Amino acid sequence: MSDSIRAVRRVPSRRAFAGAEASADRHCVGGGRSADRRSLGGGGEPGPGREPAGVPVTGRYGSVVMKFGGTSVADADAIDRVARIVRREIDGRADAAPPIVVVSALAKVTDRLVDAARRAENGDGEGAVAALNELLERHVAVTTALTSGARRAETIAAVGEEFAGAVGLVRALAILREVSPRSLDAVLAAGELASSRIVASALAERDIPAIWFDARAIVVTDAEHTAAAPDTAATCSRARATIGAAAGRGQVPIVGGFIGATAQGITTTLGRGGSDYSAAILGACVDAQEIQIWTDVDGMLTADPRLVDEPRLVRHLSFAEASELAYFGAKVLHPSTILPAVAKDIPVRIVNSHTPDAPGTLITKETRRSDGELAAIACKRDVTVVDITSTRMLMAHGFLRRLFEVFERFKTAVDVVTTSEVSVSVTVDDTRRLDAIVDNLRSFAEVSREPDMGIVCVVGETLRADATAFARAVDALGSLPLRLVSQAASRRNVTFVLRDADVPDAMNRLHGAFFESPAYHGPTTSERVV
Repeated sequence: MSDSIRAVRRVPSRRAFAGAEASADRHCVGGGRSADRRSLGGGGEPGPGREPAGVPVTGRYGSVVMKFGGTSVADADAIDRVARIVRREIDGRADAAPPIVVVSALAKVTDRLVDAARRAENGDGEGAVAALNELLERHVAVTTALTSGARRAETIAAVGEEFAGAVGLVRALAILREVSPRSLDAVLAAGELASSRIVASALAERDIPAIWFDARAIVVTDAEHTAAAPDTAATCSRARATIGAAAGRGQVPIVGGFIGATAQGITTTLGRGGSDYSAAILGACVDAQEIQIWTDVDGMLTADPRLVDEPRLVRHLSFAEASELAYFGAKVLHPSTILPAVAKDIPVRIVNSHTPDAPGTLITKETRRSDGELAAIACKRDVTVVDITSTRMLMAHGFLRRLFEVFERFKTAVDVVTTSEVSVSVTVDDTRRLDAIVDNLRSFAEVSREPDMGIVCVVGETLRADATAFARAVDALGSLPLRLVSQAASRRNVTFVLRDADVPDAMNRLHGAFFESPAYHGPTTSERVV
C-alpha cells in the first residue's frame, strides 16, 4: 500500500457472513438553498462574516470534525473541492491537530442501494445485481478521475470488494425473497465504505496525509438495525485510540458516516441522515473544537424555501433551537446531531461546500441574535392525529403511563401531546405500527385517528420573553382551522396542528408576521446569492 495513505484493519468482510445474513433473515424547515456553484481557491483568508477556521469558538485547540454530505461528494469535481476545503482547514490551523473527515455515500447512492435491496426482495436478483454493477461503474469512474498509478488500482480493488460483497448478498436475498433490517444494513453500508475509500485516496493523491478507517471498527451500536443507537462509552474508547491518535500524529482520518457495528461485529446503520450523527458522536469523543456539517445549502433558513419564497439565513442558533428545528424536519441537520455536541458544548457549523466563504449557520449553547428575533418556522407534513378518550382518566392516576407504554412497546414516537380531563390527543408521523397501537389502546379507551394533518412550529428562545408572540401567531393564521395548539414547557416553541393542505398557507402567513418586517436583520435568499 502506498506510503501516503494507509488503511486500518477492518472488521470481517460481508462475504464472510453473507450466507448467515441470507439464512437469518416528511418534513419541512429552512434547510437552505443552493447558491452559485463557485469553485474554491486554495488557502487564503476566511470569507466575510465568518470566523477564521483556526480561531476556536470555545477555547479548544483540538481537531475540527468536517462532515461532507452526499451532494458534497457527488462526483470527482465535488470530491476535488472537498480536498481543497480540507487543505485550507489544515493550512489555517497549522498549530492544531488536522481535521477528522466524515463522509456520506456519493449523492443518491443510498437510494439506489435501497432500490437494489427491494428488487432482491421481489425476487429480481438480476435487476438488483445490475443496479449494483452500475453503482460500481460510477465509483470506478470517480476513482479513475481522482487518482493514478498504484493508488488508483488499490482503491478500485477495495471499492470492488465492497460491491462484490453486496452483490453476493442480494443474490442470496433474491432467492429467499426477504430482506431483513439486518440484511438491509449490510447492503447499505457499501455506499459509505466505498465513498470514504475514494475520498481518502483523493486526498492522499493531493499530498494530504489521509488515513482511512472502517467506521464499523469504531462506532459501536446496539442491534436495532436501520436505526441503531451508539454505545457512547465503547465508541469513544475506540475513537480516541484510532482517529484521535491518528490526528495527534498529524494524519487526516477519513471515515464513513451512517454506519457502525454491534459489539459482535454485525454491520448496522444509524438511520437516514445518520452521517451527521456519526460526525457529532466522533467529535464529542475526541473533544473536537468544532463540528462542521458541509452540505449544498447556505445554512439554516427561517423557513422551507419550497414553501416560502424569500426565507432568511439564520446566522446563529442555540442548541435548543436547533434541536427543535431538526426534530421538525430540518433535513440539513439530523435530529440526533445536536445531542453529542450539547454534552460537550461543541459548536456546530453548517456550511455550503459550493460557497465555502459564506458564513453559514453557527450553533452554540447560547443564541446571539438581536432581542426579539425568533429563530425560524418549521413544519412536518403528513402526520396523523390520534385521539384517545376514556372516562377512566377522570381523577385517576396511571392512565397516561399505560397509554404511552403502548407507544413505547411499538417503538413509535409522538410529536405533539395535548390532554384534557378525559382525553389525550397525540400526533405521529411514523404510521407503520399504528394499526397495532390502535388495537392495543382500544382495550381500555375509545380511539379515533385523523390522517393528512400537518404540524407548523414557531421556534425561538425569545418566545419566553415576548408575551405577545403567541397572540401574533394565532392572529396571523386567521381563519385557518386549527386542530391542536401547544406551547412547550420551555416556551421555546409554539406548535399548531392543522390540515396538511393548509401548511403552505400557514407557513407564509407566519413568516410574513415574524420575519418580513424591517426589524428582522437576516439577509434574504436573493441577498445572499453572489
